[in-house]
Amino acid sequence: MSTPEVRSRGTRLPRTARRSQLLGAAREVFVAQGYHAAAMDEIAERAGVSKPVLYQHFPGKRELYLALVEQHSAEVVECLRGAIENTTDNKQRVAGAMGAFFDFIDRENESFRLIFESDLTNDPDVRSRVEAVNEQCGRMVAELIHEETGRPWAECELIGIGLSGMAHVAARYWLQKGRQMPREEAVRLLAGLTWRGIAAIPLQEEHGEDGERPTDRSGEQLDDRPNVPPPVTDLTGLGEGHEVTHRAY
Repeated sequence: MSTPEVRSRGTRLPRTARRSQLLGAAREVFVAQGYHAAAMDEIAERAGVSKPVLYQHFPGKRELYLALVEQHSAEVVECLRGAIENTTDNKQRVAGAMGAFFDFIDRENESFRLIFESDLTNDPDVRSRVEAVNEQCGRMVAELIHEETGRPWAECELIGIGLSGMAHVAARYWLQKGRQMPREEAVRLLAGLTWRGIAAIPLQEEHGEDGERPTDRSGEQLDDRPNVPPPVTDLTGLGEGHEVTHRAY
């Protein structure tokens, strides 16, 4: 991890630009030291501002940390959504989803540590945001499985959560071990494993004309669990002071 440079003082900036600068300085300190060891004095110095200027934008260290978690939570979700919406081919979407986690985690600023390695998950607000990221990413992957197999939503959601968790854990391990293989090769391995697993899931057949409950390809009768994705918290736009909205998938 490189040592960030301290910005020079004295430059007047518009409020939005100053806020962005402060968030950037805070991210560097929190990523390097974690929440508990970080100090507002150091963040102000890193940003090249006085502490009163820092407190004009953020009333305290916790609020500053939450703003960063919200900002980078939205980035994770947007990174994954962009990869999935880039194609209509589900096999390519799976590869894109795996690649999105690697792309986010391999960023130079290491902002992933604020989401996937936070040392403040005992705080209910931080925990709820981190859980919302995991849930929304998992549900986007679950949509691919649901579209490909038609299985009950509860099954697809569980598998989606598991696969998205596997992706970010594997990407962090890959980074921790010094990128022992090219990123593209690592993504190809995980995407191949994931797609083969999805392809092995029995397709759910639709109800027949006689109204009988559906069966899978083995002929086993399935239950009547809900098969429609429920609403999911949408994190897009967080980090800019927007309210959390809900979006149905």
